[in-house]
Amino acid sequence: METAATFRSSLGIPSYYDVRSVVKGPDFVQFGSISRVTPASVKQHPLISHVKLGQSRVTLKSRKCTRIRSSMSSSSNSGGSTAPIAPLQLESPIGQFLSEILVSHPHLVPAAVEQQLEQLQTDRDAESQKEEPAASGTDLVLYRRIAEVKANERRKALEEILYALIVQKFMDASVSLIPSIGPSLDPSGQVDKWPSHEEKLERLHSHEAYEMIQNHLALILGNRVADSSSVAQISKLRVGQVYAASVMYGYFLKRVDQRFQLEKSMRILPQGSDDGVLSNTQEMVGQEDGPGTDVAANTFRTAQSHPEVSSWSAGGVSAGGFGHGMKSSRLRTYVMSFDGETLHRYATIRSKEAVSIIEKHTEALFGRPEIVITPEGTVDSSKDELIKISFGGLRRLVLEAVTFGSFLWDVESHVDSRYHFVAN
Repeated sequence: METAATFRSSLGIPSYYDVRSVVKGPDFVQFGSISRVTPASVKQHPLISHVKLGQSRVTLKSRKCTRIRSSMSSSSNSGGSTAPIAPLQLESPIGQFLSEILVSHPHLVPAAVEQQLEQLQTDRDAESQKEEPAASGTDLVLYRRIAEVKANERRKALEEILYALIVQKFMDASVSLIPSIGPSLDPSGQVDKWPSHEEKLERLHSHEAYEMIQNHLALILGNRVADSSSVAQISKLRVGQVYAASVMYGYFLKRVDQRFQLEKSMRILPQGSDDGVLSNTQEMVGQEDGPGTDVAANTFRTAQSHPEVSSWSAGGVSAGGFGHGMKSSRLRTYVMSFDGETLHRYATIRSKEAVSIIEKHTEALFGRPEIVITPEGTVDSSKDELIKISFGGLRRLVLEAVTFGSFLWDVESHVDSRYHFVAN
């Protein structure tokens, strides 16, 4: 298995995007510190294409490609809706082919994927059987470069196959993905006009997993977790960071829930994992500096240093502390029984492709932020783009993100069983 450093160097993923970096508790996953931006970390940030330190402005770039849209581009459907059904833009020929299948015949996506995976396997086998030319110098360099380009094309196609399968699972559940968040057309400026779908999203998780998701929401929203109507003006960058972390939490949660459900069905759960209650509530919530620390609490404390997030506390968010609203759950007790090595392994995203999907989907949803770095290495929050969003909208974002991560685990496992790409 590749190390976290290898992942970051090869993909340009910052430490807080890498689930391997810090795992301290079962309710959230922290990906390094986001309270202070150092010159080294800024240069590696995937949302930033160019940085000059000091009071300098970060310049951004954008992709040009075709989104998955809810109508075909044929002339027969030219008068239909063109609203995208997923925020991420697909670029490869395979991705664009699957996007058309998603629109016209979504039930055929699994069969189309099987066909494409067979072709990818054939191409990879043929490539591996080729022998490098005996010639040296320019010919050998060219040969290796062509092989590298082909491998990158297959990797990109594989990423978009995984993404198409995730979109199809949302469609099967009759849940529409939140569209790219841009300037609101609503007179109030509020961006969250999407449907809640909370009951549909709840049905996609086991009862034990949904209890953990409720705790995750309580850690993020505090006593605002049941407030759906109040509207706040919040940093778009911070919301995007919470979304990305929640995707990875969903990935981790589905992984441990599968093991939990298997051991539950075999009646081999560890003692205490099936009673639903711990004798010591503090053991469940975790001590701030101890080995059982809830990483969600640490991450959200860091986020609170941002003026927009700090303003939530004035409105009553997390008034009872970061354990406020936490409930004991069987799955949480089960996860707390893991040793550090097991917890770290289960919180590890297994493939480069899955890491890349999380990064690209989050960027497609929230865009590339404009960031100003102060001479001290901190983010100048006065330049943050602010969005008006209700706490109900924030809840919907987090629920979708956790479900997206759960689906990512499912499709990664399914595809790997047919086209092996996950590192051992």
